[in-house]
Amino acid sequence: MTDPDHHERDDHERDDDKRDEEERDGGEFGESGPFGGFGGFGASGDEKKPDEQDTPYVSGRPRIPVPRASVEDTGLPLPAVPPAPPQLEHQVLKSLLGAWALAACSAEETAAVEDHLGGCGSCADEARRLREAVGLLQRPDSLDLDPGLRTRVLESCLDRRPPRVPVPDWAAAYDAETARLDALLQDFGDAEWHTPVRLRWFDGSRPAGRRTTVAGVIAHLLAVDGLIALALGLDDPLGGTDAGPPTPTARTEAYWRACHVPPTRTVRAPWREQSHGIVRTVSFTGGGEGGLGVPYGDHELPLRDAMTDRAFECWVHAEDIAEAVDYPYEPPSARHLHRMVDLAARLLPGTLADRRRAGLASPARAPRRLVPAGTPGRTLRLEIEGSGGGEWLIPLDSPAALGSADHEVAHVALDGVEFCRLAAGRVSPDEAAAGQLGDREAIRDVLLAAASLSRM
Repeated sequence: MTDPDHHERDDHERDDDKRDEEERDGGEFGESGPFGGFGGFGASGDEKKPDEQDTPYVSGRPRIPVPRASVEDTGLPLPAVPPAPPQLEHQVLKSLLGAWALAACSAEETAAVEDHLGGCGSCADEARRLREAVGLLQRPDSLDLDPGLRTRVLESCLDRRPPRVPVPDWAAAYDAETARLDALLQDFGDAEWHTPVRLRWFDGSRPAGRRTTVAGVIAHLLAVDGLIALALGLDDPLGGTDAGPPTPTARTEAYWRACHVPPTRTVRAPWREQSHGIVRTVSFTGGGEGGLGVPYGDHELPLRDAMTDRAFECWVHAEDIAEAVDYPYEPPSARHLHRMVDLAARLLPGTLADRRRAGLASPARAPRRLVPAGTPGRTLRLEIEGSGGGEWLIPLDSPAALGSADHEVAHVALDGVEFCRLAAGRVSPDEAAAGQLGDREAIRDVLLAAASLSRM
């Protein structure tokens, strides 16, 4: 007879043996786990074998990854920690608001102030008001000096102490314009001195031009200013070079030919020395009060007009240079600009007569006879607006005739700077923004005559 307790013990022993065997085989579901992967959820069948794992394998247990390496163990520098703003008292920070609004604080003070503004409402309001006030104080003006500043400073100084040897009023424009051009040139490097510049003028009936460099322009001014130097008894910058007729173009070409290499920055010193010598000489001697004749080849100008002519050309070529190097350049002061406009207006009747003799202008009309010298004839009113403005009556039929408002047949209005650029050949007669009234033919003749005043 079998013992029931003995059978029950045997069953329990068989169950224990079965469980031990399953544990050795990887559990109830084997090594693949319940979801077909090695102890994981959805792992693929190409999972690494236990002996291929990067980490120690424990049979029947999930893989445990090793800890990631710390940045301290890599040998790389630790990221920089931004310094904390300095701890300043409230009154100190409040006193810095004005400097902060002007962007005059150091980096540490700026950080401290801006950190404080985030938590202090009264200081934030004060900082906003100060920033708005700074915006009203700062005007978006050019950093270049006012062209009239030098004149005002000199006049102020001379009011306090008159000069022992004053510069004549008719030479002041030349003195100012050469000084302005020299100030433009003083910071030029070698590259700027060799920057291409195109000289432009109006050759009777069409625009003309010549290419050179910044140094070539200064050589041109040196050669042509030499006409005045010679008239005053100073040294000729051309030396013994044969320039042919004493015209601006001939002298410039002769100087350029005499240079074995293209002019360089070394031309600045003799040009500036010559301009100083001219101003000094006319100041000491007076130049016959400006009546001394200066030959220009086919015509002659009184010294006072020649000095204005050279001041005008110095300004025009300074603008050419400034345009070539992409730098702003202001027109002359109103007093000097007016003198330049006046010279051009006084030269118009003679230039108009020269063009008429050359067949480039319409003949004189009714009355079809010569106007006696000193008597009024057909007249054009030239009105110059803006800086250096005024009105001039231009006789149309004869240089010796008188301009008369009673005989006015046309009226032209031009801006002062625009008129000077027309007379310099920088603006064509067709492009000149002119208000016109009256005889269109007379107006066109006068505008063409103004452009014909230009030369290289």
